[in-house]
Amino acid sequence: MNGIAFMLPIALGMGLFGLAAFFWALKRGQFSDLDGAAARILIDEEDQP
Repeated sequence: MNGIAFMLPIALGMGLFGLAAFFWALKRGQFSDLDGAAARILIDEEDQP
């Protein structure tokens, strides 16, 4: 029982921290151009000598 009382607040805190980080990234525009990142991996950019 002591383990649950100790680990539950830690798990909830880590979950809230992750949710806050996700909303922060969403507000900063990290997820605004998902199609561009998906297409960029397919572009072959080799330097021509």
